[in-house]
Amino acid sequence: MKNGLSIVAALLVAAATAFGCAAPGQSGGWITLLDGDKGIENWNLYGDANWRTEGGAIMADKGKGGFLVSKNDYTNFELYIEFSPDHTANSGIYMRCQDRKQLSDRSCYEANIFDQRPDPSYGTGGIVHRGSVSVPQKSGGKWNVYEIYVKGPVLTVKLNGVVTTSIVDSELTAPGPLALQFGNRGKEPGGAIRFRKVQIKPL
Repeated sequence: MKNGLSIVAALLVAAATAFGCAAPGQSGGWITLLDGDKGIENWNLYGDANWRTEGGAIMADKGKGGFLVSKNDYTNFELYIEFSPDHTANSGIYMRCQDRKQLSDRSCYEANIFDQRPDPSYGTGGIVHRGSVSVPQKSGGKWNVYEIYVKGPVLTVKLNGVVTTSIVDSELTAPGPLALQFGNRGKEPGGAIRFRKVQIKPL
């Protein structure tokens, strides 16, 4: 058991230090999926949300909830995402989704964007159901940067330069799409979410 824990700890430390060292565009291998108000053609729209270009970003703020889903699947990768949510927004970055038409925080890994989540353990900066944050994070009303590392069973989330959670989890290993969420928490309109940069580097 002690050896197993040592291996897990080593994986997490390696993940936390192995990514985010160079900004996208300064090294090879980065693919831009969204750049300001350009790139929506790289995504499919699912659900009920009014995704549109506005103010140099892609945003949604009305509807029962929906997703932008990448047309390609990914397994191991680094992600760089710039986002700005309203204080009341319920959003997230979904990864390795096992069914692109039935997206959930169980069938995908979700790096959460939800400052007002009733249980803040899995709020903004956490991986829902799997990786909690020790200190609640607030992202509303400003531009933020998510850097996310996914390789094999290791997932590490960095928010605005600080690692907020890192886990070893083998539940979802198959390749799957990315998805950007707009949720309204059962109310309409919901809190707006804006994305102005999404870049991925397959590993």
